[in-house]
Amino acid sequence: MEKIIYALWRKHGESRETFNQRLKDETAPGLLDLPNVHGLRINLQDDAVARAEPLRQHGTDPQMDAALQVWVDVSHDEFRKPLDEMLAAATGRIAAWVVLESCVIPNTLHPSQPGGRTYGWSQFCFIKRPDRFSFDQWRYNWQVLHTPVAIETQSNFEYVQNLVVRPLIEGPHPYAAIVEECFPTEAMDDPQTFFDAAGDEAKFQRNAQEMADSCARFVEMPGGIDVLPTSQYDFRKLA
Repeated sequence: MEKIIYALWRKHGESRETFNQRLKDETAPGLLDLPNVHGLRINLQDDAVARAEPLRQHGTDPQMDAALQVWVDVSHDEFRKPLDEMLAAATGRIAAWVVLESCVIPNTLHPSQPGGRTYGWSQFCFIKRPDRFSFDQWRYNWQVLHTPVAIETQSNFEYVQNLVVRPLIEGPHPYAAIVEECFPTEAMDDPQTFFDAAGDEAKFQRNAQEMADSCARFVEMPGGIDVLPTSQYDFRKLA
């Protein structure tokens, strides 16, 4: 079993609403009919996450409009071809990576329903590796040093780290990691809730600073990360 993450861009001049509707109503059912597809999740930028817009960060222009995660038997080009063709027809541009998934915090608090929008919102991040770090040092800083900080200082109820193994379809940058974190709805525009410190200003300041310091160990700022506020839709979960 392999996991592929696609970045998707809208067709030129197309509205986000039309793009999102096509992915949900046409593309998702088509992908689920393919025998190679065992799991499917789509992360869309829609009106439900408009409140989180100030949390967006830009590392590429134009920024991707959606992310699609799919679990398949084989990601080789010939086996993946039907997926690529279906996604290319529905979008203006696609990029794809095969990744190694680590589910640090599984979503047990707010389980998703097939085809429905998951509670809260998902912060979806594409991360470059700073040139100043070797791969081994960068991975250590991220997965060994940063992981407990991300757990302890935020209100995330799902936390998935995806280590990029290799690009399948070249994207705008050689991303090294792709991360998804789900947060309560209030965390879109309440920083204290985001940093798991509702009503506690001292804890908020402490957690926010600790998180910023930890991120600096593996993310180049500015420009080293794309952060997208998204709505998560699980169309088929792995058993």
